[in-house]
Amino acid sequence: MDEQTNQPVQTTPPVVPTPQPVNKDAEDNKILAIIGYLGILCLIPLLLKKDSQFAQYHGKQGLVLFLAEIVFRIIMIIPFLGWIVGLVGSILCLILTIVGIVNAAKGEMKELPWIGHYAGKINL
Repeated sequence: MDEQTNQPVQTTPPVVPTPQPVNKDAEDNKILAIIGYLGILCLIPLLLKKDSQFAQYHGKQGLVLFLAEIVFRIIMIIPFLGWIVGLVGSILCLILTIVGIVNAAKGEMKELPWIGHYAGKINL
């Protein structure tokens, strides 16, 4: 009660956020989606989980990333300038791999910068 007006003080209950619905496909296939970013292992989700949109999405991004890594390794054959370009490209691929793994672990289907749009063009 409020001492000055002798009326009951109304308190509002704290707002509790409602949990977001869990995407069953993402939860069931997180591990395979993460594996999809580990080099040639990108073929595992692409071949094993054809019915999972989540695993296919990350597998395709992993495939494009793997192909980019191969291109940068080939560029590194060229002396001096190729070494620099290949090294920078390999570091960018490593960063994108980490970003992809984090997205897959969170259950998100976010497009990777620079290469993600190419993955959308792959039809398996």
